[in-house]
Amino acid sequence: MGNDADRYRRYLDGDDNGIIEIIDIYHEGLTLYLNSIVDNICVAEELMQEMFVRLAVKKPKFKGKMYFKTWLYSIAKHCALDYLRKSSKMADFPIDEAFHMSDEEDIERQYLKEEQKIELHRAMRRLKSEYAQVLYLMYFENFDTAQIASIMKKSKRQVGDLLYRAKKTLKTELEKDGFVYEEY
Repeated sequence: MGNDADRYRRYLDGDDNGIIEIIDIYHEGLTLYLNSIVDNICVAEELMQEMFVRLAVKKPKFKGKMYFKTWLYSIAKHCALDYLRKSSKMADFPIDEAFHMSDEEDIERQYLKEEQKIELHRAMRRLKSEYAQVLYLMYFENFDTAQIASIMKKSKRQVGDLLYRAKKTLKTELEKDGFVYEEY
């Protein structure tokens, strides 16, 4: 339960700084998670904002049955699913990448790193939604399988199977694009 649950309780008790701290901590990760569901960063940002507005206005009770972060991501998932139910078609936006460069070696290294990120992002966008979600939650947000199971409303076994299939499918997608694993 920890500090985040305490921050939320402080907010419920009238301390607005509690919700501000929660937003500061989670806004970026939630936006990226929502993007893995809706496949549109602009919509993901709007959904993240809407989720925090709902949290601030409705003030749902956190019962402590799961980690606060897991609870928060579950709320975000429901916001995204509500949006997908209401919308008919999503627009595809290209990835805009910008990075700062210093010297030539750094430029090349940074360029290759950014290209790998772009390829990974493109490959993940081609995956089934639940594959992208489970990979994002596991590797970008560092949730364990129990937390992912709670967020995705699946058993731990189903999450394990889903992770296996998602990684296998992602590897195939990356290899189609010419990505080569370098073993050290």
